[in-house]
Amino acid sequence: MLLLAFTFILLLLLRVPVSFTLLMSSLVYIFANDIPLRVVTQRLMAGPDSFPLMAVPFFMLAGSIMNTGGITSRIFNFADKMVGHYTGGLGHANILASIIFSGMSGTAIADVGGLGAIELKAMRDAGYPEDFSLAVTAGSSAIGPIIPPSVPAVVFGAIGGVSIGRLFIGGIVPGLLMGLVMSILVYFQSKKAGYPKREKASVRERLVALKEAFLSLLTPVIILGGIMGGIFTPTEAAIIATLYSLALALYYKEFTIRDIPKIVLDTIGTMVSVLFIVAAASLFGWVLAVSQLPQAVTGIFVSYFSSKYAVLLAIMLILFFVGTFMETIAAITILTPILMPVANHFGIDPVHFGLLLILNLMIGLMTPPVGMVLYVLSSVSGVPFERIAKSCIPYVVLLTITLLIFLFVPQIVLFLPNLLFD
Repeated sequence: MLLLAFTFILLLLLRVPVSFTLLMSSLVYIFANDIPLRVVTQRLMAGPDSFPLMAVPFFMLAGSIMNTGGITSRIFNFADKMVGHYTGGLGHANILASIIFSGMSGTAIADVGGLGAIELKAMRDAGYPEDFSLAVTAGSSAIGPIIPPSVPAVVFGAIGGVSIGRLFIGGIVPGLLMGLVMSILVYFQSKKAGYPKREKASVRERLVALKEAFLSLLTPVIILGGIMGGIFTPTEAAIIATLYSLALALYYKEFTIRDIPKIVLDTIGTMVSVLFIVAAASLFGWVLAVSQLPQAVTGIFVSYFSSKYAVLLAIMLILFFVGTFMETIAAITILTPILMPVANHFGIDPVHFGLLLILNLMIGLMTPPVGMVLYVLSSVSGVPFERIAKSCIPYVVLLTITLLIFLFVPQIVLFLPNLLFD
């Protein structure tokens, strides 16, 4: 056990990619304990061989198609016409557009990389300070993996054996509340600084924007309606979302058949890295089980805590630390097998636990030293990483407070799943 922990930590400190860190530390343990090597191939194959995980590449592909097919620009224009006249108008439009787009793509990076570029240009052209625009865009991107569909929820559900449908539905109310509290922050920041707002759009302008975005707005309705109505599974919903977004992109004529190979290849490149992490994590999880680390961790928590809320607070601190330097999917694949037994022992609902875990790691995307959202925004805008991180502090604090509210009031997460599935 000590050899496994030492190897894992050493490789992370040497900045070896997480997937190779998982694989190499597992191999060290296997060789040291004279375990048959056939276990390696069996576990590496078993990890990605999961029907629920098939949803991940399709949601990623759907997000890529939307970002290149003119769908995201129509969503943002609709959001602008609806809320652009309030104090901090385009900040509110930024958040509303992210909420809508969240119901289609399921990833924070897709939100920032596609919709974020449109939002930043619009806010810059309207005279908003760059720091404010970047902070709002980073903060609103955290909603993406909370409101269904959610790629992290798919991965957590597949690894933890939790209903992905319940995880999806459990994210609706928290995601909307996150958008509301961020809009309140935008309002007060804008009022204090005197940021511009647009004139109120006429009824005709709103109807035109609605008409242009209507087919795009149907995407989350189709996905959630199908899942909640028992018409299709989350994996089937991902395939339908991809086909629907492809049809829309071709209909809008901002996308041609010749664009498909590049989009598919880009998605495959991203997906290969995700599946490699899942495969390596499957082997690592088996090693953890053999070494009885989950039982040891559970024993530690039992020794020091008696309340499930105290346990959740301790786990959230661990996750916050991990999220500052580890990519989300990697963190979920490593930590879920270790922490789920703890949650089960203390009677923590797995859907509640999963949403807290995902939101915590989303906050990590906005914090140094890794902060993937910060790096993407820096690439898109040309603004230094450190400056963006500083401007995001109010949103990190706000989302942390929101996380604590969800932690102590679990019915915010569990109300809809219990209503629809029980």
